[in-house]
Amino acid sequence: MSIDLFHALAGSLLGTLGFAMLVHAPRRSWLPGALIGMAAFLIYWLLGLAGLPEAAAIFIGSLTGAMAALFCARWLRMISTVFLMMSIVAFVPGLGLYQCMHYLGEGETVQGAQAGIQAMISIAMIVLGQSIGSYLFRTLVKPPHHRQGH
Repeated sequence: MSIDLFHALAGSLLGTLGFAMLVHAPRRSWLPGALIGMAAFLIYWLLGLAGLPEAAAIFIGSLTGAMAALFCARWLRMISTVFLMMSIVAFVPGLGLYQCMHYLGEGETVQGAQAGIQAMISIAMIVLGQSIGSYLFRTLVKPPHHRQGH
């Protein structure tokens, strides 16, 4: 399935914004979180167009999305989980998991296994990207110094 740039950007932005509303994320996180989700998906999409394997593109998109999410959480003084969730919405392999269950339900175990393995690879790349992105952020960006009272 091939999509153009406008639909990639609009779909990832609106999908992430809808997710934020659905889970009742704080209103002031909606737009920044949706923009982070869109940017992370754009990176994934552009890397895929450049010929990078899907798993690698998901990993890099998740990693950069995690770092942007953590920066935004610190900047807005909000819990990071809100932004981390929004940074991966567009990568979640819901269709792949559905296809896996569909094929298995129809008795097509080979196709079901292939769809399931592909979905699990995507999930593993999301987790790995978020983990390494979080680690890099904590390593590279020092926490702000708070003034101690005397």
